[in-house]
Amino acid sequence: MAVKLFSGRSTLYLADKIAHSYGEPLGEVKYQTFSDGEMCPIINESVRGHDVFLIQSTFPPTDNLMELLLMVDAAKRASAQNVNVVIPYFGYARQDRKDKPRVAIAAKMIANLISAAGASRIMTCDLHADQIQGFFDIPVDHLDGAFIFVPYLKSLQLENIMFASPDVGGIKRARSFAKFFEADFAVCDKYRKEANKIESMRLIGEVEGKDVVLVDDLVDTAGTICKAAALLKEKGANSVRAVCTHAVLSGNAYENIENSVLEELVVTDTIPLKQKTNKIKVLTVSDLFAKAIRKIHDHESISSLFMRL
Repeated sequence: MAVKLFSGRSTLYLADKIAHSYGEPLGEVKYQTFSDGEMCPIINESVRGHDVFLIQSTFPPTDNLMELLLMVDAAKRASAQNVNVVIPYFGYARQDRKDKPRVAIAAKMIANLISAAGASRIMTCDLHADQIQGFFDIPVDHLDGAFIFVPYLKSLQLENIMFASPDVGGIKRARSFAKFFEADFAVCDKYRKEANKIESMRLIGEVEGKDVVLVDDLVDTAGTICKAAALLKEKGANSVRAVCTHAVLSGNAYENIENSVLEELVVTDTIPLKQKTNKIKVLTVSDLFAKAIRKIHDHESISSLFMRL
């Protein structure tokens, strides 16, 4: 059973690198768009009996999600043996529970849509909450961005490295990095009345003289990361940098980062940057996904792709 890789339009920049790392060219997909905006992706080669991998992140606009669903349906109807959906960034993952009355659990709804379209398996990286894997009734390969970040952090050879979470929800992530590096960790406890607006923040832990690394799964407006960095510096940290897998970077994010005390913000290319800045360093996840695709196709364990944090 041969492997065929295809990409949606929004993730071609990354899919090309994944295909190059895997050693196979991307398959051809043609797109027709009606005058009213309705899209029609066409897989332009046979996939009958093949192990198909469709690569597409689901960041806004929602056309990216719709395009992926149509590609899944097209591959299934073309008699692909397996339709594996590779979603480097799983959008809507922040809506994973009812935190107020009369709101949707969007992450579950998206999981249902992908399964209903005919996907056989999901591969993604650093979901906003691990339990989202349980929203799917098909296998989920949840890759870990630490596989990318740990080697880079080691290369910096920081003498007094320490890790911190920008909020209480990220304690597990920061603690895992701290355990791996045999370092301490701290927590920035924030309070907000509504999304993207922080009312107050306080530090739990001692950071004086430390080279602190803030750890998070994504950075959106960068308000939390930048405010946490300022608090850490105020409390005596020697330096502050941040590692965040998904560079959502909306609103005034780039301006916030440029004007912050952060030494650097290290992200991956699950989402393309809208503009370049010297403070943002991008690491690629292409080799990680290529290795995972090969192991899945060969029916091998992917446990070797985790850092055992």
